[in-house]
Amino acid sequence: MAARAVAPSGSVLLIDASPLPRDKSCGGMLNHHAQRFLSKMAAVPNDMVLDPPHVNFRYVDWDRSIARPTELEFANVDRRRFDDWLLTFLPESVEVVGGCRLRSLEQHEDSVRVTLQDGGDPLQETSEWLVGADGARSSVRRALSSYRPATYVTLQDRVELEGPLEPFFDCIYMRDIGDCFAYAYVVPKGAEAIVGSVFYPHTRQPAARHERVLAELRTRLPQLGEARRREAGAALSVRSRADVHDGEGRVLLAGEAAGFMSPSSGEGISYALNTGLLAGEALALGGDALASYTTATSGVRANIRHKLRWLPLMESRLGKYLAGFAPARVVSKATLRL
Repeated sequence: MAARAVAPSGSVLLIDASPLPRDKSCGGMLNHHAQRFLSKMAAVPNDMVLDPPHVNFRYVDWDRSIARPTELEFANVDRRRFDDWLLTFLPESVEVVGGCRLRSLEQHEDSVRVTLQDGGDPLQETSEWLVGADGARSSVRRALSSYRPATYVTLQDRVELEGPLEPFFDCIYMRDIGDCFAYAYVVPKGAEAIVGSVFYPHTRQPAARHERVLAELRTRLPQLGEARRREAGAALSVRSRADVHDGEGRVLLAGEAAGFMSPSSGEGISYALNTGLLAGEALALGGDALASYTTATSGVRANIRHKLRWLPLMESRLGKYLAGFAPARVVSKATLRL
C-alpha cells in the first residue's frame, strides 16, 4: 500500500525477505475494516475465498464447555493468494524484489543508504526515504533503536478435515496448559483447518505445549485429522505506548513493525493496510514526511490506547471467567470494540 501510494511521485523499490507471493503463518481472515479498505480498490476475487466464505468469531471457554458466538465476521481467504492479489495493484514503475534481506541502514541528512543481501554479494542502495513494514521482528526498527518489544510465539498446523466444522473462528481458552498459554484458535479452510496456539513471550518448549493443545482439541473435535504442515511465527506483544514507534528521521515504520496492531485481538492486517497507505501518502506530499505521517496516524494510536486499557482485564482469569459467564450479546458487543 505504501509503494502504491507513493509510486506516482518517483521510483520505488519494494523488497521482501521471502520470495513473493509468500507463505505466512497467519489465520488468513479479513475483518470488516480490512474488507471496507479493500473494497475501495476492487472486489475480493472468488478464487481467493475459501469454504466457508465467512466465519464469525466465537469465544470458547474449553474447561466449562461454554461457547459464545459473536457478530464479528471475517472473510475467509487463502493467505498466499491474498499476497499475490495485492501485488497486482502495484504500478509497473514499482520494482519488486523478493528473497532479499536488509542487513544495515545509514541515515544521512537527505538520504538513507541500505545494505541488502539476496544470497550473493551485499548490495547497496540509496533512497530519499525508507518505509519499514517488515513485521514483528522488524529489521528496520531494530536498526533505529535498541528497544525491542516482546513477541508472542505462534504455532499453527494445517490439518486435514475428516468432517465439516461449524463456520466459526474459534478463540479457545484452556487453563490447564499453563500461564504461558494465551489461547488456541481453529479456522476451517476448505478441505483443511488451521489449528493454532499463541504463547506469551519467553515461553519454553512451545512446540511440546502446542502438541498438548492439539491432543486436547481432538478429544472433542474428531473432525481434525492428520497435520499436513506446521508453520511458526512471531506476533508483536503491544503492552504500552512505548511499543508503538512510527519512525525516525527519514525512516517510517508501518503495520506491525511500528506496533500498529490490536493489542487485544492480535488483528493486524487492517492496521497494516491503513498505515501503509498513510505512509505512502505522507511521502507523496513531500517535505517532512515523518511529521505528516505522525499526524495522520494519531487516530490509530488513540485506537490502540483504548484497547490497551482493556487488555489487563481481558488477560486475567477474572476477565476470561466473565466472558464465559456474560450473555452472548454482551460478549458480541465487547468483541466488536476490541
